[in-house]
Amino acid sequence: MTLTLNQVLGIILTVAAVVAVTYLVLFLNQLRRTAREGERTLIKAQEAMDEFKVIEAKINASLNDVGEVLAASKKAVSGLSEISLFLTSKVIRPSSKYWPILFPLISFGLRQLRKRKEKKDG
Repeated sequence: MTLTLNQVLGIILTVAAVVAVTYLVLFLNQLRRTAREGERTLIKAQEAMDEFKVIEAKINASLNDVGEVLAASKKAVSGLSEISLFLTSKVIRPSSKYWPILFPLISFGLRQLRKRKEKKDG
């Protein structure tokens, strides 16, 4: 039994259609799995974003506290700067001419205090 040209073309088209449909079914099945996996990934990403928002809020609160600490530190440094300027310009420089007299007197007084403590303890 010989096949006619139309029968051979029909068989070829049928095989091609079966191959195409099989390929299409496999492709759609893989696409469905990929979509499910993508949906899971999106859910996990959303959960991570929610956690990041919580972390961001905590960091912002900490940064606000740090800003307040920095402002207080600036005030303290400014006050120390003014105090040191006052001490150097109004106390130490004018009294520097009396230091050669004051230091020996102070060291003598401290030695006398130590001797009195030693006598009381001993």
